Amino acid sequence: MTTVALITGATRGIGHACARLLAEHGVTAVIGARDPAAGRAAAEPHGLPHVRLDVTDPAGVRAAVEWVEREFGRLDVLVNNAGITFGDSPPSTTAVQEVRQVYETNVFGVVEVTNAVLPLLRRSPAGRVVNVSSERGSIGRALDRTHPLWPMVNLAYSSSKAALNMITVSYAKELWDTPIKVNAVDPGWVKTDINHGAGMKTAEEGAAPIVRMALLGPDGPTGTFVQDEGPLPW
Repeated sequence: MTTVALITGATRGIGHACARLLAEHGVTAVIGARDPAAGRAAAEPHGLPHVRLDVTDPAGVRAAVEWVEREFGRLDVLVNNAGITFGDSPPSTTAVQEVRQVYETNVFGVVEVTNAVLPLLRRSPAGRVVNVSSERGSIGRALDRTHPLWPMVNLAYSSSKAALNMITVSYAKELWDTPIKVNAVDPGWVKTDINHGAGMKTAEEGAAPIVRMALLGPDGPTGTFVQDEGPLPW
């Protein structure tokens, strides 16, 4: 039985690399895309399925999940990858509307999609949820004055990823005694559109730990926050 995965925000960058790497492992990797044309362009060269999925649109999320159910009958892996940010600015000058906009995708969108697909994940013998977080959401890192992250302040993005980490823990606790495992992954500083190509890693390198957590065996962990180098402080 082929493993079926759904990746949000998968038309480019880390999400697209996740889809391609999962496909190399024999997974049917469904590219979730806000723009159907972009989804088609990202999926067809690799022979992958695609579905319109805007995580901020509840009706669209339901329609996408209904499509997955019709096509495959279940879901084995959800990668909550879709995310946005704005430039760094002091908290005192950050517009509340900017924070709301970031949270709509990075926080509320994750809850919307996860709740919608959980009935399909429960049909899987080994459901996996991977939330693409960031080291910038680590409170431990943020308060370490010796760490390179100390000078970086982005209230909207960093707090959204800290919230995502608690969302990860919350689902992991609810699903603790089920086969479904829920983990958060920091892909590292990846060259993507979100940072205008300023990262150090390729999209494939950033996707690698996400794919590992998506394909965890039955003895793998749940409720963790990890990067390539190992566990991260919350």
